Amino acid sequence: MQITRREFCLTTSAVALATAVLGVSSLPPLTVEAWADSVPTSELMQSDALPEMAMGDEKAPVTIIEYASMTCPHCAHFQETTFPEIKKRYIDTGKVRWIFREFPLDNLAAAAFMLARCAGKDDNGKYFALIDTMFRQQKQWAVEKPIPPLLAIAKQAGLTEQTFNACLANQQVLDGIESIRKRAVDKFKVQSTPTFFINGTQYPGALSTDEMAKLIDPYLKG
Repeated sequence: MQITRREFCLTTSAVALATAVLGVSSLPPLTVEAWADSVPTSELMQSDALPEMAMGDEKAPVTIIEYASMTCPHCAHFQETTFPEIKKRYIDTGKVRWIFREFPLDNLAAAAFMLARCAGKDDNGKYFALIDTMFRQQKQWAVEKPIPPLLAIAKQAGLTEQTFNACLANQQVLDGIESIRKRAVDKFKVQSTPTFFINGTQYPGALSTDEMAKLIDPYLKG
């Protein structure tokens, strides 16, 4: 299913509130062209402005890159229903290297990613733990007044109100997240979330466990 920006943008007032509190510039409009079926692995794996957030064996035969937005309900559904089994079956067993990349559809999604980056600055595990928590509690914080619930979640991840505010005012982190998003649009033709690249081939949409297994397993034979 293709997901449009309009479906997941917050109300104008909510975006204005988030932007005012964050103290950072708004994200530029999302413009896309037709997406490509596959991308050379060498291009997909090039480093960007921020460190790669990944889990699993670096030498795994399958590399999966997920582009997601924190305010995307389909992304949250995938995280809750499909990802735990994929992690257990493929990532934890050394068969899949999983790379998670930020593709915010609005300012609030960018803010959530910024918090995850701050929490996991020295530990990828903390980054992924906060991403998981925010997806599971998406309905609590993706609201008209998002700052109080986001702060509560951030405190559970070890941030203080001071570090929370400092994180959300960090233009460098926002610029880095925007760089990841822009490259996905311009070079890889990502236009919806979630979008997956499995060994370079693009698959948009929240795949089920069985659907993803059918795409992974052929690479594991032999």
